[in-house]
Order: sequence, then C-alpha cells, then structure tokens
Amino acid sequence: MSDSIILGIESSCDDTSAAIIQGNKILSNIAANQEIHNDYGGVVPELASRAHQQNIIPVVEKSLSKANIQQKDISAVGFTRGPGLLGSLLVGTSFAKSLAMSLNVPLIEVNHLQAHILAHFIDDANIMPPKFPFLCLTVSGGHTMIVLVKDYFDMEIIGKTIDDAAGEAFDKIGKIFNLDYPAGPIVDRLAKTGDKNSFKFNKPKLEQYDYSFSGIKTSVLYFIQKEVKKNPDFIKENLADLCASVQKSIVEILMDKLEKASKELNINEVAIAGGVSANSGLREAMQQNAEKLGWNIYIPKFEYTTDNAAMIAMVAKLKFDRGEFADLSVSATARYDIEEGFKQKSE
Repeated sequence: MSDSIILGIESSCDDTSAAIIQGNKILSNIAANQEIHNDYGGVVPELASRAHQQNIIPVVEKSLSKANIQQKDISAVGFTRGPGLLGSLLVGTSFAKSLAMSLNVPLIEVNHLQAHILAHFIDDANIMPPKFPFLCLTVSGGHTMIVLVKDYFDMEIIGKTIDDAAGEAFDKIGKIFNLDYPAGPIVDRLAKTGDKNSFKFNKPKLEQYDYSFSGIKTSVLYFIQKEVKKNPDFIKENLADLCASVQKSIVEILMDKLEKASKELNINEVAIAGGVSANSGLREAMQQNAEKLGWNIYIPKFEYTTDNAAMIAMVAKLKFDRGEFADLSVSATARYDIEEGFKQKSE
C-alpha cells in the first residue's frame, strides 16, 4: 500500500492546489493564489470559481512534473468535497471525477477540516506525529474548534465558535485598522514590533470549550471610534501596539479553552492546525504551555497550515489504504458538517 501514488486536489476557497503523495511522503505540493480578491476586502465567490477553472489544469500538470510522475502512475485521485465555497468546490470535484474516470482509478472524497488535522501525519509535517488521543485546536478563516482526535477517523468536536471564527476576527479587526485583506498575517507582522499590553479588550465568558469572537471585534470597534474622535491619527500612531494587543487577546481566548480541555480530559498531546496556526503569537503560546504545563505540542510546517493539497492527499492515502472510495455520483457540499470521521458532540 505504501507504494500507492495519490493526487490530491484542493479548491475549497481561493487557492487552487494539487499535490502528489507516495506513502506518507509529499513529492510535490503546488498552489496558485488569487490576488484579485485583495481589491474587494474578501473572497468574491464568483471570481474564485472562475480563477479555479483557469488554474486547475496548470497546477495539476506542474504538480505531476515536479513529482516526476506521469498520469498513468496515479493510483487514486483525492479531492476536497467540502466545506467551502460551493462554486470553488464544484471545479475541483468535477475535475477530480473526470480525471479518475479517464484513468480508471478510485475517487476519494475528503473533508477539508479533517485534512487540516491529519496533515500532522505527513512525513515532514513534524519531527514526530501526534499520539492518539490528542487535542487539536483547528483555527482558520472560517472555522475555530477544539477536536478530540481518538484515531485517524474517530474525532469529536468538543468546542466550537458560536459566531465568528478567529481568522474572521483578525480580518474584521484589521479592516477597522484600515489594513489590506487578508489582514491576519499583517496584524501578526505588525504585532512583533508592538507592546501587547498597551490595550485591553473584552473576553467572552462561555460554558465549557466553546468560543466567541464577535465580542472582541465590537470591543475594538467602539474603542477605536472613541479614540479617533479625540485624535484622528490614533490608529496610525498606535498601529503596532493595537495589533499586538489584539493578537494577545485572540490568542488568550484560544488558549484558555485549550488549557481547560487539556486539564479536564487529562490529555497532554496537543496540536494546532489550520491557517491561523501559522500565527506567531499562537505558536509562541503553544511553546510556553509546553514548558509550563508539560504539553507535547505539534505545530505543522508552515506550508501545511494554509489551504493546501498535501493535506488532502494525506487523508486520501489513509482512505485508500482502508478501501474507502467514492462513486461518480458524489457531489460537492458547501456545508460538510463533518458527518463522516468527526462525531459532533451530542447536546
């Protein structure tokens, strides 16, 4: 089984990506980004799906070329079925189905969020992969959740956001600061030169392990409105400190619940995944908790944090070994509420 060569395709949002995996080793991981959305302050679904149509063939060809693989060598085709933007997902799904059919190889559907978590099992993602059971804080632009990972395909969401995701909070607050989209990486960069204790913002008080980020967004908005009335140049004069303070607040909100879950469930194997896991403040907090609380932490390589096809290929490889294939009737779904693999916590 380890000799299987699988093509993974990711098209859930605005990055078109293709990767080749053999065993657990990534041979290529190619992505085409869509700069056009920067002008609109967010991803425009129609423009995203059109760009995927333009990018997908060149990206797949480049992925095969870099891996020194020919189409006839492919054992299976894995693709992101959801969740994500439906128009974008349809491009990847249609292409994957057509290619699998033409090559007469199995088709494997992948849950995008499950892939973020299982990216930790790619050969070069970590020095060592996490040991089961582990907790995985999965944070991206559209999702924030704590997942109890009991096995590759036995997962339970024990906490999730009730409103905005952490990534959305970074982007929306960045917009208040007049930063370009996506604002998250810009906030992170500016925070490095700021004083994170300059300003304090409200933190939510929720039961158990659930999150809320709409409150901090509102807190920042009202604070900025008040300060700008007194000094129109307030944002410009305090930008680095504002970014550092916001980042500290969001990271503390994330870590407070993760610490609570680790303590109450007595699990010291702790991982992070998703685009926001690239945030330097979050990574630093994980390192501090490793020392303070004795956590064994797992922080994936940067290229496996954002949306990428390597993680899709990894899940496809695991499903290939289990003989879990999709048929050609499979369809993309914008809301793939983790019915397979994840087990939603019962109320």
